[in-house]
Amino acid sequence: MNRREFLQCAAIMVGSAGVSGHVLALSQAQMTYLAAAGDYVKKPATLFSQQQRAIVAAAAEIIIPRTETPGAIDAGVPHFIELMVQDWLNDDERAIFMTGLNDLENHTTRELGASYEKLSTEEQLAVLEALEAGAGDSAWYAQGNVRRAFVSDAPFICQLKELTIWGFFTSEVGSKHVLRYNPMPMKFDGHYPRKPDDSTWAPFTTYR
Repeated sequence: MNRREFLQCAAIMVGSAGVSGHVLALSQAQMTYLAAAGDYVKKPATLFSQQQRAIVAAAAEIIIPRTETPGAIDAGVPHFIELMVQDWLNDDERAIFMTGLNDLENHTTRELGASYEKLSTEEQLAVLEALEAGAGDSAWYAQGNVRRAFVSDAPFICQLKELTIWGFFTSEVGSKHVLRYNPMPMKFDGHYPRKPDDSTWAPFTTYR
């Protein structure tokens, strides 16, 4: 399999939105791979140090915090991020992520006197906002690029946000407690009334 086919398998194994339509187009190699795969999200992750795991968890929780609904940590997003960086990013993409993660740790320790996960919530948010302000020229932020193609050279903050959001909304927690979840088959109704505060429907019935 080439890398594109592996990424399609990754999307299916973590229950990504819209996978049902792709299952019918899998190659024989992909079907063989998926048939032999175990419960992927229970796989041990070995890429990050304990310190890096704490930083990623804190940053993911800033991106999707626990409020009246669960947050990123509740949904197992930090482990998901480590698995994706470990197994599915290519060498260049992984280098961007790991360099950004190391820079985040070193910057906060040097400039703010503490590692990122030990900062206040307000300080953690300010650090991420500064990273985002510095990454604004990336194609990842192209106006109107809602259904963007994967941007391979996206800066660390973009990778972090994308993996956090993807991990959260493909989880059981995100699907059942934030999106509106209906395990029964639904039909399209273009005139279905929707209240201003309604969330979108979970677009899949399987999740990681």
